[in-house]
Amino acid sequence: MYIAFKHSHMMFAVISGLFFLVRGCWMLMDSGMLQKKWVKILPHVNDTLLLLCAIVLCVMSQQYPIAQSWLTVKVVALIAYIGLGMVALKRGKTKTVRSIAFAAALIAFVFTMSVARTHNPMGFLIYF
Repeated sequence: MYIAFKHSHMMFAVISGLFFLVRGCWMLMDSGMLQKKWVKILPHVNDTLLLLCAIVLCVMSQQYPIAQSWLTVKVVALIAYIGLGMVALKRGKTKTVRSIAFAAALIAFVFTMSVARTHNPMGFLIYF
């Protein structure tokens, strides 16, 4: 059962990142696709499933943020990704601000994934 939740969590994370990338490109192109109802709803459905799988995995593995440093860093990086994503897709006043936030959110996403993959709080930064 653990493996099923782990793979589901990983799948939802990849979908979340790819869909954010697509929406960010639409934002840069001033596409009307961002106004479609399904584009506004689908990320919330996917991210809810991602979060549910994460909670189940924490309970099943008995690894929790604060107790596990890598998991704490992953949650903090996730919060940064969400905040930067909000600026990039909704709250940024200018296209320059939105573009910078979009690039920073992508870096935060990749960092989050690297922390999850390595179980190291430094993530990809261990290579620098």
